[in-house]
Amino acid sequence: MTTFSLCVALSAIAFALVVRSRGTRSRLPLPPGPKKLPLVGNLFDLPPAFEWKSFAEWSRKYDSDIIHLNLAGQSLIVLSSSRAAEDLLEKRSTVYSDRPFFTMITDLMAWDFNLLLMKYGEGLEFQCHAHAFLMLPPPISGPRWRTHRRLFNQAFSITTAKKFEPIELKSTCGLLRRLLHTPEGFRQHIKQMAGETILSITYGIDVLPKDDPYMALAEETVKVGVMAIAPGKFLVDSIPMLKHIPDWFPGAGFKIKAKEWRELGRRSREVPFAETKRQIASGTAPYSFTANSLQTLAESTNPYYTEDTVQETAVMMYLAGSDTISAALTSFVLAMLANPEAQRKAQLELDSVTGGKRLPDFNDKPDLPYVSALVKEVLRWGPVAPIGIPHFLEVEDEYRGFRIPANSIVIGNAWAILQDETTYPDPTTFKPERFLLDGKLNPNVKDSEVTTFGFGRRMCPGRHMAKSSVWISVACILATFDITKALTDDGQPIEPTYEYLSEVISAPAPFKCAIRPRSPDLAALVESTVN
Repeated sequence: MTTFSLCVALSAIAFALVVRSRGTRSRLPLPPGPKKLPLVGNLFDLPPAFEWKSFAEWSRKYDSDIIHLNLAGQSLIVLSSSRAAEDLLEKRSTVYSDRPFFTMITDLMAWDFNLLLMKYGEGLEFQCHAHAFLMLPPPISGPRWRTHRRLFNQAFSITTAKKFEPIELKSTCGLLRRLLHTPEGFRQHIKQMAGETILSITYGIDVLPKDDPYMALAEETVKVGVMAIAPGKFLVDSIPMLKHIPDWFPGAGFKIKAKEWRELGRRSREVPFAETKRQIASGTAPYSFTANSLQTLAESTNPYYTEDTVQETAVMMYLAGSDTISAALTSFVLAMLANPEAQRKAQLELDSVTGGKRLPDFNDKPDLPYVSALVKEVLRWGPVAPIGIPHFLEVEDEYRGFRIPANSIVIGNAWAILQDETTYPDPTTFKPERFLLDGKLNPNVKDSEVTTFGFGRRMCPGRHMAKSSVWISVACILATFDITKALTDDGQPIEPTYEYLSEVISAPAPFKCAIRPRSPDLAALVESTVN
């Protein structure tokens, strides 16, 4: 980039800031929030970690369940109550279901295959570049996004997701055997189980017991993706014209990262997809989303249903599912240390159904309401996505006397909602009973699963599979193992910190525990399970 073109780019930034600040506005006040500085607004107020807790604290400080921050001209709206989230993200989903245009991940990294972030369809490239130049959002989701979403929904609807229950049970049996032999590695065993489940469902790939290259590739891709969409992480997301500065310019390190991560995204799409195509060609492909979708491709008349569409949807299935399942199950283990009485009650219920002679299966679910309540409480007590993925409001809106500016990023603070003591009394205590009434699931208590998996039209399409995978793993682990606190050399219990990692998908920080078979007979039962 020449000096002249650099000056033009910097001038365009200033011009775009002026354009974005203009327009018709109502005279209503903005929602309350921290004091804004000139130009940068609240950009430096964003906490480096656990932002959901800071958002909740601001909500308490300003006595408002809706707060406003300004990130260098970009409005950020945070909703910290179920009422606000439902009123806007669900009841007004026609205007709140879009996604922000993340310049870093979508433009520079070329991860526009990401269904969770996708905004626009094929044939809109010119409009999108024009919108990006003025730092405005590209047009609303088009046919390409709808095709991706339809494929995802068809594969993971509440009915079709049942086809994958044998895979989930098989992966759970593998998890039980690993816990039996090396319980200290429970965290990695859980990740292995989640990866096995998703790779098998998505691509029909049987992963290696350890050091699997497909899992390693996917884990690295998830790590990068989570980093790239963190609010305020990259200034280029607030000021898109920064993408035009040269790589050598001070502060342009994000462009070097983007080039490396672009290649990582390409490999994550192509490598496992190529393995499924190889299986199809050799006639050895088991049932999977990718194999099934490719085989039905020729029957479709939808011009947006292409091999690329299948490839892009498939990679999103793994990236969206594996960490969610892993985080939820790790929270479950930690929760058993927080409330051993809940573990005992669940085991009594399981024994009454299985007699302690077999593993529970999906057919037992109606007879295991306490186990189901326990899973709901796991998702509430340690939400896997504390702030979820941001929504985007393209047009100005009004809500409860406040002006919600056009082009606002809108976040539903799931952590704050699930910790709301008016909905969940004594919210910091792990208590499955809050979801029960007279020994049955209480439909009058707000289901934590709804908040956990997002809001409105952007609710996670893979939620049914994720919930069933977590449920069967929890049921089988409780049926066969006791989870207790680890002991020091002198026999004293090691108390966990109960802290969580500050990430878009949040799991407990490392902790120690003891996992032992409940009896020799149950140890033998675990050992006898087959792949």
